Parts: sequence; C-alpha cells; structure tokens
Amino acid sequence: MGISFTEATLKLLDGRNYAVLATVNPDGSPQTSAMWVGRDGDDLLFSTVEGRVKHRNMLHDPRVSVTVLDSADPENYVELRGPVSMSPDIGRKVDTQLSWKYDGKDPDPDRPGAVRVVVRMTVEKATGHAAAAIMAAGSSSSSRSSPAGTA
Repeated sequence: MGISFTEATLKLLDGRNYAVLATVNPDGSPQTSAMWVGRDGDDLLFSTVEGRVKHRNMLHDPRVSVTVLDSADPENYVELRGPVSMSPDIGRKVDTQLSWKYDGKDPDPDRPGAVRVVVRMTVEKATGHAAAAIMAAGSSSSSRSSPAGTA
C-alpha cells in the first residue's frame, strides 16, 4: 500500500507539469524520460509503448523514481519513489486522457503494431523541495508511511 498525497503534491500532479521518470538499465546505469503523468487516487499513472527502453527497464526492475516539476517554479518539485505494474492501455484510454490534459487534443497515432500499456506506480516515498516545505509547514492533510525529506 502506498502513501497518500499531500495537497501540494496533488496540485503538482493534477496540473500540466512535466515529470521525469528514472529507471535502471540492465548495466546499472540510469535512464530518464520526460513524460506526462496522471493519477488514479494515490497511484501515479502514465503510458508507454511495449519495447521502449523504459518499458524494458521496468519489466527488469519495477522500482522507479518520478520527479514532477512545477512549470511555474521549477524549484518547487516532488520526487516520488515506488514500484510499478503494467497492463494494457485498452483503447488508449490513459494515453488519450493525458494528451487532453497536456495538449488539449487526441494523441498522435502510435506506430503500426505498437502495444500501449498503462504504468501504475504505487508511491511509497515522497521527497523534494515541495515535500520538505509541506512537512515543515505542518500542512499535510494526510498520513504518510515514510517522512518527507531530501534524498
């Protein structure tokens, strides 16, 4: 079971703020991808295509980190850590929802034969400038299984 998001984290996740996914390559080196994110309750959601590097890395090691940067103030951010699971994105539902959130239109078509998946992240830890400020201010409206702080 993951943690509950604070109001400040919800504001970052629900806004049109870009995120950076960090996964681990088979050789142990880091791999990052800029992406769009959404949520389902306290789970973070994003979409990718089977066979991409990030997809292969998450199959190999489902532990990831996602940093969401405030588009108006990049020093306001939250890093979320936890494991992911993947399932088919039937009808590109999640991909389409994210495209409307960020671009205001349907997504461009995937390459022929592409299989799109929904990545669901169970957030186990939240850190970062925004998370630390939130906890210091005592404005957290939800309980956490791990304290906010800096990495």
